[in-house]
Amino acid sequence: MGAKLSGPGGQGGKTIEQNADINVTPFVDIMLVLLIIFMVAAPLATVSIRLDLPPATPPPPGEVKEPVYITIQDTGSIFIAEKQTTLETLVPDVCAALGGGNPGCKEERVFVRAQPEVKYDQFMEVMNALQEQGFYKVGLLNEDIA
Repeated sequence: MGAKLSGPGGQGGKTIEQNADINVTPFVDIMLVLLIIFMVAAPLATVSIRLDLPPATPPPPGEVKEPVYITIQDTGSIFIAEKQTTLETLVPDVCAALGGGNPGCKEERVFVRAQPEVKYDQFMEVMNALQEQGFYKVGLLNEDIA
């Protein structure tokens, strides 16, 4: 903000009038410099990487497995698909539902869903039992159970 001194004969010290005009020249200069920087830098940011992906082939018809759903009801009942189980027999029943007692059953994905009224500790008991036995690929489902 500038000030202009005025008075008789241009002598200073009498009255000071304020100059409220904004000088936008430095602002425009900065904006033009930033515009040039971004115009130069934008093409450099769009670097493409060549990927050699294998062709998509569907799995053989007999290899697709149905997912295993563990359902926890508000009464504390645990179901694997339509079969009721308990917390103690949960892991062997999950392995049986995944295709018998094969040693790689713990590498398969298991889905857990619970009714909205299920208490947190009931849900975590099931999750802890699965994790303690080596099931680390667990998906959580949020859907209505009919």
